[in-house]
Amino acid sequence: MNDMKEVLLRATAEAGKIIQYYFNGTFKVNNKEGINNLVTEVDQLSEDKIIEVIKANFPEHSIISEEVGELLQPSDYQWIIDPIDGTVNFAHGIPICCVSIALKYKDDLMLGAVFNPMMNEMFFAEKGKGATLNGLPISVSTKTDFKKACLVTGFPYKWPESEQHPIKVFERFIMEGLPIRRLGSAALDLCWVACGRFDGFWEYNLSSWDVAAGYLIVQEAGGIITNFEGSPYNVFERETLATNGHIHNAMLEAINRRKEN
Repeated sequence: MNDMKEVLLRATAEAGKIIQYYFNGTFKVNNKEGINNLVTEVDQLSEDKIIEVIKANFPEHSIISEEVGELLQPSDYQWIIDPIDGTVNFAHGIPICCVSIALKYKDDLMLGAVFNPMMNEMFFAEKGKGATLNGLPISVSTKTDFKKACLVTGFPYKWPESEQHPIKVFERFIMEGLPIRRLGSAALDLCWVACGRFDGFWEYNLSSWDVAAGYLIVQEAGGIITNFEGSPYNVFERETLATNGHIHNAMLEAINRRKEN
């Protein structure tokens, strides 16, 4: 596992250098599905570097990455990559974006790293060994009073009309008088829950590469992460709720509250 940890951290750092080099510079920007679902040439350069580092060391491992999709091999090891999480921020010169890489063995996430090169913050976790920020241990907040919680969320590009529509859920939290932020990077949202900056995070319709590394980091920092029903979470779910544990039930109740007649 030490060899894999070294490769993970090196790939994350190398991709971070690319992102930092191009930040506020000139690069091509294109659209994926939806007019604001952006991809830049820097996403692709970052992804190329990450895959190059992994394949040079573990060519037999499978890869899932946001831009190239699945590069499957007959292996129990799978790397889950987001070359830039927060691409819209990056494209607009907003320094809240990151590289996110996780390593899964069979059904278990073993390693995760999230690096924001503009803030020089490297979040890392290894299963059973805790979570760190720039090498120092981190833990979730100890806040128990939901009424005093600071929360973060994000909004998907598309959402079916339902009682759990993100605007309706957002309104429920706002009506509680809670401060809610939207950073534009789910990976960093999770990491900021892990280090106690936020007390809770929820979002719908995320992909595995958005959450895999952050999921492990939250868990190893002592937090709880489930779907919106409170059931055990996996990175291929579409509902993500991560908290310090103390306010988890209160957030579940608010998310699932039905409109009163």
